[in-house]
Amino acid sequence: MAVMEISVVPVGTGDPCVSEYVSYAYKFLKEKGYHFQLTAMGVIVQGEVEELLQLALEIHRRPFEKGALRVVTAIKIDERKDTKLTVEGKVNKLKKSLQ
Repeated sequence: MAVMEISVVPVGTGDPCVSEYVSYAYKFLKEKGYHFQLTAMGVIVQGEVEELLQLALEIHRRPFEKGALRVVTAIKIDERKDTKLTVEGKVNKLKKSLQ
């Protein structure tokens, strides 16, 4: 199991606001049934690495469908083999260490 953080920035849209593109990606993730967490700067998704990499490609291409002329995508992947890795587990572990 792995956790991926992805941030997709459409460029050349003629508008500094990108909420239309964010909501388009959000709806896509929801329709596909992914377990994800929306953040102010991107989205965090959990799954198998191969699946996440394919998903990253699909999400990267979404802004082009809405008319973006350029897309800049940043991806971080955290994969562990020794334990099950989840979004909630990572957050809960951090909260415990802050007590």
